[in-house]
Amino acid sequence: MATYNPKTKEIDCKIVYYGAALSGKTTNLIRLHEAFPKYVTADMVSIETKGDRTLFFDFLPMGLGKMKGCEVRLHLYTVPGHAKYLSTRKMVLRGVDGLVFVADSMEVQRRKNMESLKDLQQNLKEYGLSIYKIPLVLQYNKRDLATGGASVMSLDQMEKELNGQLKIPSFAASAIRGEGIGKTMKKCLKLTLESLQKDLNWGS
Repeated sequence: MATYNPKTKEIDCKIVYYGAALSGKTTNLIRLHEAFPKYVTADMVSIETKGDRTLFFDFLPMGLGKMKGCEVRLHLYTVPGHAKYLSTRKMVLRGVDGLVFVADSMEVQRRKNMESLKDLQQNLKEYGLSIYKIPLVLQYNKRDLATGGASVMSLDQMEKELNGQLKIPSFAASAIRGEGIGKTMKKCLKLTLESLQKDLNWGS
C-alpha cells in the first residue's frame, strides 16, 4: 500500500506490470522510460533472472509533482513471468497499489495468459486483496504481429477470455513500437490515484 510521510508530505505508490513470460512487461517500462524522460528521476534498475528474458524487476520512480499539497512519487515494477519464479512474483506484489496485466496477443500464448491471470488472482488473495477491487487495467500487447502474418488472437476473443468477468479498462498495444503504452499507464495511474484518494481521505 502507498506510504505517506506527513512530515515531508510525500506519497509513494507502487504499480506492478504482471503477465506471462515474454509478454512485453519489460519492454513497456523501457519504452515509458524513453518516452517520458522529464518524469524520470532515477535510472532504471534491473536484475537478470536466468532462463527468463523478463527481468527480476524494473524500478522506475517517476516524479508526478504535487497533488493536494503532497508530492507523489510512482514506482513501476515488472515481475518475472516464468512459472518457476512464483515466490519472486509474490514478493514484488507486496504493497502494490495498482496493476497492469500485459497479455500476449499471439495465439500460442492463449493458455499462458489465462494461467498468469489466475496466478495474479491467487497471489493477490494471499495478501488479502481482490482482483476485482484493486486498480487494474489490461493491455493486449504485440498487436503489430498481425501485420507480419503471425497467428494473433482478435481483440474480441481476448476481451471475452480475459476480461469477461473483470470488466476493466483494456488497451491494444505494441510495446516494441511504443504504441498504447502511454494510454495504458495513464489509465492505471488515474485509477490508482483515485483509489489512494479514498484511502487517504484526500477528498475530505
